[in-house]
Amino acid sequence: MKLDGCNALITGASAGIGREFARQLTTRARTLVLVARREQRLNELREEILNRNAQLNVHVRVVDLCRKSHVDEVIRWLEQNKIEIDFLINNAGVGDVGPFTTSPPQRNDKMLQVNIVALTTLTRAFLPQMISRRSGEILNVSSSAGFLPIPEFNVYAATKAYVTSFTESLRAEVRGAGITVTALCPGPLHTEFQKQAQRPGEKPDSARSPVYVSVEQVVRDALAAIESNKPLVIPGTIMKLAMFLARLTPMWILRMAWRFGAKRVKQKRRSM
Repeated sequence: MKLDGCNALITGASAGIGREFARQLTTRARTLVLVARREQRLNELREEILNRNAQLNVHVRVVDLCRKSHVDEVIRWLEQNKIEIDFLINNAGVGDVGPFTTSPPQRNDKMLQVNIVALTTLTRAFLPQMISRRSGEILNVSSSAGFLPIPEFNVYAATKAYVTSFTESLRAEVRGAGITVTALCPGPLHTEFQKQAQRPGEKPDSARSPVYVSVEQVVRDALAAIESNKPLVIPGTIMKLAMFLARLTPMWILRMAWRFGAKRVKQKRRSM
């Protein structure tokens, strides 16, 4: 199997999808480089992984992907330690839910830096090595939100549209070079991301819904897609169908739906 014995770097590894990628690669990878901001979480994950596979090389790197100097530092560290990444999982992401006019400017900057700039920088750093070896995998975690412009999810959805488009175009560029480039576009998940994307005073949706897919299933589907050299994976049958229909829907119909939705949101806020 192409992922067995890989050297994988996972961004956003301290929670959610990133943590689950690390867990599912524990018995398959040769080296895991876990990148995130929360050192304690990373160390706890490292201990958990080594308890399952003591032979695995696990490296923890505390990195704030909002800061270019941190991104450059982890790239230099890998070069200095002669760790050649052949499976890059660009998982880290920042979100925000609410009207753009009241969005915190710092949060918008973080979304652009993490969701777009850091992902692009890391991909540029490792792809040439993969091409020279004619072997490697890149998994960019996008979102189903990236298929459509979404009111009150504006910047996040737009950054994920970039990720999906970037992934597709990169895949076309490296065709025939032995490299797999795949976009993972999950729908809503019950992870810490939902809570962190909410603004003060707002509560994330905790209701169970048929569109929700478990994090474990999302990661299984993503790894299977990489091994099958698929360009895109949308976990969950309902989300696959919903995104297929959404992408076929004319924009004028979507605009009507958004207008109706905006009226309902305003009425709800007035009543609160």
